[in-house]
Amino acid sequence: MINKLLTLFATLAFITSTAFADNYPSKSVKIIVPFAAGGPADNYARFMAQRLQDEFKQTFLVENKPGAGSIIGTDFAAKSPADGYSLLMMSNTQTVNESLVPNKPFNLMRDFVGVAPINFSDLVLVVNPSVPVKTLAELIQLAKSKPGKLNFASSGTGTPYHMAGELFNSMAGVNITHIPYKGSSGARTDIIGGQVDMMFDAITTMNEFVKENKVKAIATTGKNRSAIMASTPTVGEAGVPKFEATIWLGIMAPKATPSEVVTQLNNAIRKVIARQDVKDLWAKQGALPLSMTVPEFNQYLEADISKWATIVKSAGIKPE
Repeated sequence: MINKLLTLFATLAFITSTAFADNYPSKSVKIIVPFAAGGPADNYARFMAQRLQDEFKQTFLVENKPGAGSIIGTDFAAKSPADGYSLLMMSNTQTVNESLVPNKPFNLMRDFVGVAPINFSDLVLVVNPSVPVKTLAELIQLAKSKPGKLNFASSGTGTPYHMAGELFNSMAGVNITHIPYKGSSGARTDIIGGQVDMMFDAITTMNEFVKENKVKAIATTGKNRSAIMASTPTVGEAGVPKFEATIWLGIMAPKATPSEVVTQLNNAIRKVIARQDVKDLWAKQGALPLSMTVPEFNQYLEADISKWATIVKSAGIKPE
């Protein structure tokens, strides 16, 4: 009798879950962005919201909840209903924070499931025009002559911009002071205005300011030169071998979100980023699509958490 009841409950659960997935989405879907407006996560969240709206014929909204290096918004998303109508726009900030900020109110892989990655791009190291350097070697020499006097901006503790700066400090043997902001827009404004000396920023957002000579591009952070900044050397070739830092973006959902819904969203996202017009547009911005199945993305997340844990420990990086 008990076995029959268990079978019945399992069957009902499957039917209910399948019916829910078939009707998904039946109302607006919210993408929570735990970063300030104007940065890559916000820009690509809005880009994807419009395309997913077209795919599903249902409204996709973006809600910014910045603060505490993404922890405020990520915690809000973790506590949201696990019904597929609350999603998290995330980056490698979250995978870094797993080791950098151990006493968070959430655990990424316990409280979320990876839905799909979106894209990745290299960073570019820029300085304000008033900083008297033109090359990476000159910047390193200046930093070594003035330990702790130069500073670099970031969009907050644990963000790719912060970690790139700390990695540079460690690998170049310099001491450049970190100045965290509440979002990348404020950091970007102050590097242009001269309130801070330098910044690692996404090529997708900083390239236009380089073109307008509002900042000086010193080096990019990929293994190879960026296609849209081909005249700028990589950090590796300019004097810090094996240096590499990128920013990647993805979508997660609260852990108990129905697997059928997660799969639907994964399929839709992969369909969008596979479009040639999307690839062409992102290539002009300096971004490349990342396409993975749900299991592949969750394995990728686990590996990235492990990678950054090693870097945080070896470099002695501490939360602000």
